[in-house]
Amino acid sequence: MAMNRIQFQPGLSMPEFLKRYGTEAQCAAALEQARWPQGFRCPSCDGAAYSRVRGRTHALFQCQACRHQTSLIAGTVMQGTKLALTVWFLAIYLISQAKTGLSALALKRHLGVSYPTAWLIHHKLMQAMAEREQRYVLEGQVQIDDAYLGGERSGGKVGRGSENKVPFVAAVSLSDDGHPLRAKLTPVPGFSLQAIGQWATTHLAPGSTVFSDGLACFGAVTAAGCTHQPTVVAGRKPKDLPEFQWINTVLGNLKTSLNGSYHAFDFRKYAARYLAAFAYRFNRRFDLRALHTRLLVAAANCGPLPQRAIRTAEVHC
Repeated sequence: MAMNRIQFQPGLSMPEFLKRYGTEAQCAAALEQARWPQGFRCPSCDGAAYSRVRGRTHALFQCQACRHQTSLIAGTVMQGTKLALTVWFLAIYLISQAKTGLSALALKRHLGVSYPTAWLIHHKLMQAMAEREQRYVLEGQVQIDDAYLGGERSGGKVGRGSENKVPFVAAVSLSDDGHPLRAKLTPVPGFSLQAIGQWATTHLAPGSTVFSDGLACFGAVTAAGCTHQPTVVAGRKPKDLPEFQWINTVLGNLKTSLNGSYHAFDFRKYAARYLAAFAYRFNRRFDLRALHTRLLVAAANCGPLPQRAIRTAEVHC
């Protein structure tokens, strides 16, 4: 059997990571580059000339034009943190490199912080992943399916009407030779014509060809300028449906990831973040060595996320 080049990438080893980001100075330099790749720009007046104010945990940048001062972590997901940058960078590395995900409990043990701190870091970085994923749409050939998060619970409804399940749309775009390129996993209110029409308008490029099973609501993708090609499944097993090979593979990997990493989480409240984090890693699987750098850029440009916002606001992709 031929070696899968994507799966056997070397990635970034832990010794190499520590060599690059083992000190606060190294992390500060990397964060500055991620935040201002073309050099400092004042968040108030967009000025480029600045001076540094020393003697603080994180250096202050003072604009020479308007005298506005901003710290290195202000305006990022790290704003207000009391943790060292080395801790944040280790979290970014571990979360980005974990193919099957990483629980907050495991992150707590790796970072040497409390569980609430690890949980908050985890959700802030997943939020940064989710916001980054919102920038992209699927195009070309797209396989689509209905799926659910949640398990059985005694009492209540079963199947699609269960109040213990969160419905989400799973979609994968394919290359011309039929290989998966990008995935989107998006919670929806339900599988209605209106919900799928709105989803398609937001997440599909006009002119795409969408392949789905016989669920009637998927016909609504035509409202977004897409072509719909349904296939009636009629009880056949996934192995008997080669036309849905990749969407079934993605959903299988998602199930393995969630079951292997998380004992429980609030599906209804935080589903979008966990799904977006899985899609974020999947969509950037072609270059594992750069994944941590891309997540750092996402964290530097995501914006501040106070704990109240993380705990009360659901991500809508």
